[in-house]
Amino acid sequence: MEVLSDKLELIRMSISFFIPELILIIGIILIILIGLIKKENKTLLLSFCSLVIVALSFWFGVIQTGQHTSPVNLFVGMIRVDGFSTYLKLLMDAGTILTVLMTCRRQKEQQHLPEYYVMILAVLLGSHLLVMSKNLIMVFLSLELISISSYVLTGFSFSRKGSEGGLKYFLFGSIASAVMLYGFSLLYGLTGSLDFSSFIHITTIGNSPLFLIGGFMALVGFFYKIAAAPLHPWSPDVYEAAPMPVVAFFSVIPKLAGIGILTKFILTLSIISQPDFSWQVILCAIAILSLTVGNFSALWQKNVKRLMAYSSIAQSGFLLIGVAALLPQGIHYMLFYATVYMIMNFLVFVYLQQFESHGMHEISSFSGAGRSNPLPFIFMLIGFISLIGLPPTAGFTGKLFIFSSLWESLQQSGHVILLLLFIFGLLNTIVSLFYYLRIPYYAFIKNGESNLKTNIISFENLLGIILVIGVLYLFFNPGLLMGWINKINFTL
Repeated sequence: MEVLSDKLELIRMSISFFIPELILIIGIILIILIGLIKKENKTLLLSFCSLVIVALSFWFGVIQTGQHTSPVNLFVGMIRVDGFSTYLKLLMDAGTILTVLMTCRRQKEQQHLPEYYVMILAVLLGSHLLVMSKNLIMVFLSLELISISSYVLTGFSFSRKGSEGGLKYFLFGSIASAVMLYGFSLLYGLTGSLDFSSFIHITTIGNSPLFLIGGFMALVGFFYKIAAAPLHPWSPDVYEAAPMPVVAFFSVIPKLAGIGILTKFILTLSIISQPDFSWQVILCAIAILSLTVGNFSALWQKNVKRLMAYSSIAQSGFLLIGVAALLPQGIHYMLFYATVYMIMNFLVFVYLQQFESHGMHEISSFSGAGRSNPLPFIFMLIGFISLIGLPPTAGFTGKLFIFSSLWESLQQSGHVILLLLFIFGLLNTIVSLFYYLRIPYYAFIKNGESNLKTNIISFENLLGIILVIGVLYLFFNPGLLMGWINKINFTL
């Protein structure tokens, strides 16, 4: 009885650190009740409630960063609150707020809005839990919460293409989850522990072939979630099928959750691996493949959504560069680049949604549109320039940071694979010029008749100018954000 009472006390204490997630859980229940009770004129209420729920989660996350600087284990060690996970949760909350704002512009088109917002909040809740997880069971449950909700969201265009995209996503996801779960079972069998952070105390398993197989199979699920090559084939079809706010959501929130848990897991494996085997080599190889497949495949795309899908694959490669350095500084720079990626990606998607509402789905349909409506295309051009990594945008600063951490790691270890990753990263940055600038080229240079008419004082332009200021400000003054990130003490 005494042991039970102690565990109950630990759970009670854990709740005070679990407030953002409790808000999301209560919010999901509230949205379901609104959908059941209020039958008409509920679109504005649902959007407002969803926005308030995510904003409250964000606000309590900010409070959490100021109050708790040291890691705290919750619910008998199933999850942990620390600076790294809290920062990623704030990024994901911010991305979800932007997703809800984008959805508000599609209220007339959106069906089954209560279910839609429930799925959005469920993905966000799963993402929160995933970056906080330190237990293999919790990792799997969190990933499945994200995945199952994502399968449903893919079909919210209510079209044949949406159903096909959702089915492909489900099939690929089921296989990846099964492989990952089998890998987890091997790791548990070898270590006798579900807490993967405790693996670092078991140094005898590093040379075991089963440990290597189990670790690699576990990584399959994480690489799948961030759409890293070669586990990327689902991405273009899903992006093309889903509504634009969902595409923007998929490109950021599950990816940041996946990169968060991947960082913790790969560092654990690297600490206990033997000198004759390097997990860093695997990570670098996946990053090289993602960069190359994503950028070169994007060159041949004619559909805007498919182009952004391959862009997302390439950006996963850049995020992996920061992790592949296996340095605290690299993780900090990865967080900076993740912040920039969230801002610049949504900047592009906000305008792509606006153009899609005017029937502009293919790149060729943008011909001449920029000359008659320059402002939205100028803002979107800034987003594309930042995705490329050119000054004076924060994308340049972010890539400069992660490449500098990679170079530092190369100087310390001398691994040839790090040099190859450095070279491929720079070359792929050049390649990305040729597809990111295709839409601006068609809009401003190509001749064509465009019926696009937009209001200068529009929701998209108001939101766009905020995001543009963020992209430019983080180029001219990255120290403010880096000062915050540098305070994060990454511990396993």
